Amino acid sequence: MTRVLKERTFSGTTNPEAASWENEHRQIAREAADEGIVLLKNEDQILPLKPGSAVAVYGAGAGRTIKGGTGSGDVNERENISIWQGLKNAGYQITNEDWISSYDQIYEKARQDWKNDINARASQTGGDVMDFFTVYSTTPFIMPTGDPVKVPKADESTDTAIYVLSRVAGEGADRNADKGDYYLKDDEHQMVADLCKYYKNVIIVINAGGQVDLSFMDEFSNIKALLVIVQPGMEGGNAFADVISGKVNPSGKLVDSWAYKYEDYPSAATFSHNNGNVEKEFYEEGLYVGYRYFDTFGIPVRYGFGYGLSYTTFEIQNASIKKEQTNLLKVSMSVKNTGAVAGKEVVQAYASLPGGSMEKEAHRLIAYAKTELLQPGEEQSITLEIPAECLTSYDEKKAAWVLEKGFYGIFLGNSLESANLTFGLQLDQDAVLEKVKNLFPLKDALKELEQPAGATCKREAVQAALAWSKQLPVLELKAAEFKTKEIVYRKNSELAASEAMEFVNTLSVEELINLAAGDPGKAQGGNLGAAGISVPGSAGETHRCAIDKGLASIVLADGPAGLRLMKYYNVNEGKIISMPFEFSLEGGLFYNGPTEFPGDRYYQYCTAIPVGTMQAQTWNTALIEKVGAMIGKEMEHFGVTLWLAPGMNIHRNPLCGRNFEYYSEDPYVAGTIAAAMTNGVQSNYGCGTTIKHFACNNQEDNRMGSDSIVSERTIRELYLKGFELAVKESQPLSIMTSYNLINGVHAANNYDLCTEVARNEWGFGGAIMTDWTTTERDDSCTASGCMRAGNDLVMPGCFGDHDNMKKELEAGTLKLEDLKACIARLVSVIWKSNQYEEN
Repeated sequence: MTRVLKERTFSGTTNPEAASWENEHRQIAREAADEGIVLLKNEDQILPLKPGSAVAVYGAGAGRTIKGGTGSGDVNERENISIWQGLKNAGYQITNEDWISSYDQIYEKARQDWKNDINARASQTGGDVMDFFTVYSTTPFIMPTGDPVKVPKADESTDTAIYVLSRVAGEGADRNADKGDYYLKDDEHQMVADLCKYYKNVIIVINAGGQVDLSFMDEFSNIKALLVIVQPGMEGGNAFADVISGKVNPSGKLVDSWAYKYEDYPSAATFSHNNGNVEKEFYEEGLYVGYRYFDTFGIPVRYGFGYGLSYTTFEIQNASIKKEQTNLLKVSMSVKNTGAVAGKEVVQAYASLPGGSMEKEAHRLIAYAKTELLQPGEEQSITLEIPAECLTSYDEKKAAWVLEKGFYGIFLGNSLESANLTFGLQLDQDAVLEKVKNLFPLKDALKELEQPAGATCKREAVQAALAWSKQLPVLELKAAEFKTKEIVYRKNSELAASEAMEFVNTLSVEELINLAAGDPGKAQGGNLGAAGISVPGSAGETHRCAIDKGLASIVLADGPAGLRLMKYYNVNEGKIISMPFEFSLEGGLFYNGPTEFPGDRYYQYCTAIPVGTMQAQTWNTALIEKVGAMIGKEMEHFGVTLWLAPGMNIHRNPLCGRNFEYYSEDPYVAGTIAAAMTNGVQSNYGCGTTIKHFACNNQEDNRMGSDSIVSERTIRELYLKGFELAVKESQPLSIMTSYNLINGVHAANNYDLCTEVARNEWGFGGAIMTDWTTTERDDSCTASGCMRAGNDLVMPGCFGDHDNMKKELEAGTLKLEDLKACIARLVSVIWKSNQYEEN
């Protein structure tokens, strides 16, 4: 095979009209939003609303629906369809158009005031890009409430109102358990009260990146419906109208637990800034995150994990289980639509593990599947595959993944709450499935939450007795039939493909250093994730120092809810006119420069898809793979090789500022959805994903200095498990490390993380990169440290990184063999890029 380097052309198109592929991609984004909307309440069957009927629409998100997150999560789409516009498109009569118009003026003024405040404070701290971005990212825009509700006129004959509660979220700062964020502002509460006073039926819509307090729902009996649309992308308004009208039957399910009050979450008191300490974050809740906590300790929730309503009903029938192989179980069933309209259902399987030497959560999600669209009376056969690995626990004393002897309950349902004990497994003795070695040693004392003594054993006994009394199928498993896999650990320098290493051996030390650290000559650091030269607005690109030897530079683009590029740029006399960072931020709100430029204008409109949490709420891996394939086509179109997504950290606490970008509180959901997205993206030649942020990036305050103090078992079972699933099921081209420390060691400099776990234990074969400017904070995290750890690429790269590697190579503290191994892995990824044609 020979690789022919393609000549790069200007990205985008000079035609300002929407291309046919744009419309096709918008439909895919709409389909994802359709299936990601979760209906949580539908009292008196108020929904669906008859198309063409009259309805009042209030709230910040009515006409200014938030499509996605800010910062790196933004997308410069052609247009964003609001809920108000979507309802009008669907033929509904909006009775309060004057309120919508008034809100637009209030909103625009609030945006200008916010902009002026940020610019003023940034100039006081120095005025450069870093100062600006720090102020911007830690000062989220607060949506104004708008004018009070007006008493409906007699000729505006509707008894139904929709209230859209919206919250902005983005990277760089965590949320607050305050009014205007987690809680309603006083004037928002008053608006809800007035709507309930003037309208018989009120529908609440949550347009926010994470959970919010819903206690106000208990105050008003005429709040008849509740929907969670998270942040639904550019087609969100049309998708909302699809569901409200009944054109689409809601089939989304929650991927997080919604507590009765914030204080119910186990990490509430100590999370991030809540205890005044953003330097060290003690993961004292251990395994008990999300439903694992509420379910195990019997804490009631308002809406539980996996829950979501439909306009129809379903039954799971004829379930059976068999042992396909020693390490694989298959659970089969039929799902029947027993209602009056077509719809989709999600089947969820949970396991209860036996008591033994280790703490166990009450239930754990182990498999799920979504049906096709079933007509009334129609059935579909579903088979879930359950590898034995899904039932293991990590034993720190043995440094092994273990199946403990005893009774395993298998539960089936359409949510955690509805899941019923359906089968049992009885294991005669402990079985070790995989032998590893202890990693991530604690440097600080950590006391983790524990169940009362004997609680797990008691639960196991009750469930076993229930299974046998009901004569449910119980499979007998023999520990002797399981084989133990023992991991062989190789050094960083030994973990590179031979062909790539042959090429790397032809490079000079200067070229190796250049390739290891972005391209600081292009001042990529100065534009913070929007500095790509070849593709304007992309996050950056690798160095072109070896172009004469046939090694391309590749483009990396941000945007977990779609590609983040500049919406347009100009080319004059064959050269791209460089635009400042502010031009690509917030739709150009902060840009005060000229808008007309000489030469030809190139347009780069991209598709804004629903944010990560809403993608996961589809519970539809086939659909997410379709979305990924669409993103990959846009990457090909614009010449992007690596998409800096998906984000897949665990929703440890509702106040993490970046939860919208991540999938779920559950690692199995996160891993399977990320794998589906990756498989879709990488179905396009030369395009790859970058799963991130690896690992324990569960808070944004002091994100570059916070130390996540977490036990080895907890990090392996919760915070790494999703990444492991994504790697093993889809082999993404790259991984991005996180800013934070893990037990005192920066993730980017963490050998246990990058080499021992990702490469040796999981078999990851791609490149690992830093997040932007990771090495530029202080000397505790260096470019040489990255290379020693097996973190292959420092982005965006600065001259300080080059100086550090030169100095440490000369001193012998950075070995040339380690540097070469890192560059060989980067070369392997570049060779797979869309910058080549394979012959």
